Amino acid sequence: MMWIKATGTITDNPDDGNRVAVQWDQIFDPPREWRFYTHMPTLWKLDPEKYAPERRWLQEALIAFTFDGAEQDIPRFLRWPHWRDIYQPPGATPALYTTQNIVDEGCFLDEAHLQRLLTRLRDKKNLILQGPPGTGKSWLAKRLAFALIGEKDSEKVSAVQFHPSLSYEDFVRGFRPAGDGALKVVDGVFLTAVRQAQDAQESQFVVVIEEINRGNPAQIFGELLTLLETDKRTPEEEIELPYADENGDRGVYLPDNLYVIGTMNLADRSLAMVDFALRRRFAFASLEPQINARWREWVVKERGVDDALADDVAARIHDLNDQIRADRNLGQHFCVGHSFVTPAEALASGTTREWFRNVVETEVGPLLQEYWFDDPKTADAAAHELVKNW
Repeated sequence: MMWIKATGTITDNPDDGNRVAVQWDQIFDPPREWRFYTHMPTLWKLDPEKYAPERRWLQEALIAFTFDGAEQDIPRFLRWPHWRDIYQPPGATPALYTTQNIVDEGCFLDEAHLQRLLTRLRDKKNLILQGPPGTGKSWLAKRLAFALIGEKDSEKVSAVQFHPSLSYEDFVRGFRPAGDGALKVVDGVFLTAVRQAQDAQESQFVVVIEEINRGNPAQIFGELLTLLETDKRTPEEEIELPYADENGDRGVYLPDNLYVIGTMNLADRSLAMVDFALRRRFAFASLEPQINARWREWVVKERGVDDALADDVAARIHDLNDQIRADRNLGQHFCVGHSFVTPAEALASGTTREWFRNVVETEVGPLLQEYWFDDPKTADAAAHELVKNW
């Protein structure tokens, strides 16, 4: 908290380093209490125009409070990420979505690991979750977005999947057919999220990009690839797009409250690796199969997997993954993830064996055929070993 005791105008500065002459305009008795956005040193120059719009309101609010008698908008400050994580409005029922919620919903990573991922996302603004198939990349991406925002608000999370046919015009801005047969300029998913974030700077917004390496990221992002960098999230870095909007405006910048989470499958041989320009702008986090004690507890308690068979399922998948890691043509990136052996719904009593056989026959087996496409006998043998004596 900071006390505002009086306002006035400096009339003289004797340059002695100790005092200035002031014509006091108003004395506050008792002092006015200003919270959250405070300053310790004696001098504090408030110049909102030098700040990005998403931070400018902090200074503007303090000026209005001090000189114009405005009340402090406490709820707005509590929506700002730093204070939101610490405080709740008096009398409010906490409704935050946190990393603990992710764990409670079935994540098999520990909370400390999730906190590290969230910290990297906050610091870098852009994060890619990469890993083998079935490691829950898409599932986790959306929940990390909710944890960043602090609530499970789908209106603040935009999702898109990259694919070979996706273009800059789809993602950023381009011409689209209108109802009268003419063409009109339309903002894509990314630019729509940018405008949304600019209009609500006290909130956080996230764009989730599924399979970010299935398209051509450099082509799809275009000139906005440059603006993804953390230190370029200001109006001063605004650039012009090829197409003007309906108001004739071409300028765009990425606000500080917009984040990007991508997912990337490392096992698909048909996908190109991400180029260095994109790689430099993202933090990368590798996910691995989590067939661990947390997984076991979840599938037994929440999904009805037979307690006596859960360890056997885990052991068989571990053995398969050891075989995949040891294959010089495959390796760690091709391991089978925990999602394959985590039922989406609770199993009926006594159906664990049937469920696992069906998973191997229709999901894991075909995946192994792709892995060992030039050695089908090895694929068949690996699939057979998974259900041996079952």
